[in-house]
Amino acid sequence: MKALFYPEFNKLTIAERPLPSFSEDEVLLKVLACGICGSELETFKNQSPRRVPPLIMGHEFCGIVEDVGSDVMGFTKGDRVASNSVVSCGACDPCKRGLTNLCKNRQIFGMHRGGAFGEYVNVPAHCLVPMPANVSPPAACMTEPLANGIHIVNLTRHLAPKKVLVIGAGPIGLVTQQAFQSLLGVAVYVADLRNERLFIARKLGAAATINSSEEDLVSAIDQLTDQEGIDLVVDAVGTSQTNQQALKVIRPGGAIVLIGLYENAQPFFSYDIILAEKQIIGSYAATQQEIKASLALIASGKVDVTSWVHYYSVDDGVMAFTDMVMAKGAHVKSVILF
Repeated sequence: MKALFYPEFNKLTIAERPLPSFSEDEVLLKVLACGICGSELETFKNQSPRRVPPLIMGHEFCGIVEDVGSDVMGFTKGDRVASNSVVSCGACDPCKRGLTNLCKNRQIFGMHRGGAFGEYVNVPAHCLVPMPANVSPPAACMTEPLANGIHIVNLTRHLAPKKVLVIGAGPIGLVTQQAFQSLLGVAVYVADLRNERLFIARKLGAAATINSSEEDLVSAIDQLTDQEGIDLVVDAVGTSQTNQQALKVIRPGGAIVLIGLYENAQPFFSYDIILAEKQIIGSYAATQQEIKASLALIASGKVDVTSWVHYYSVDDGVMAFTDMVMAKGAHVKSVILF
């Protein structure tokens, strides 16, 4: 099969690779679309040990069932499906509590096992969700990223936020913005360094946008909130600077959700957190139930997961990756179509 292959550090190529085998509880999936995730860009740029070549990456995908293992129930050849990025064991304590994203034995497609930047991928059947008839492959492959945003909403729903700030108008920032808007109906402010990305955030319904390369983010939030501060900040970038900005703009009793993985920073002083009872929450991936909720939300038409995305054929896969690494102008997201 043809694949976007990561054969060694600092190299990507289009190559012919063996068709993956599949076990009794798996399906062989013919990939229709696969998005490129920011974590994969970080892997490539920084030679991250989290993804060691040789490897086919790719974990944001949908496809058509080509063949099924002997133990698979509920899926047959020809079914259109989207997949979770996390393969959970179903037996550990987190899995038994429904926290499949925190499985002690989890595997990630394109990290611990072959990913979907190829024409075929083997997928455990329990990772799959049927695609509604009205959802196209370019939209369905955004199920996993949007589920990350839904997961953040679910992690913080008990805080009843009224004003949310998303730092970073990249793919995760934009889907998180839409998750809060569509599920909670709250005002979402978005900050970024690029006006082109902020234009997209406004088009998607942001209450206000801040270019933090042109104005001080803390001062801007003070003006927007009449000095009250933000109830909840989602840091979808993950630098020391954005971590610190998030802590400064939340009100006493407010919360920060960290999902950006740009760097492994340690920017906080405990007094700044304790004396104002501020909360810091980590967010990782999504549960299988949130994958289902994400695909249903896409099918409802209440979110836009396609108009701001750039699409490429697998033959142009290296360009898709490079363009997203360069992040020029309004280029936010690359998706490979098969």
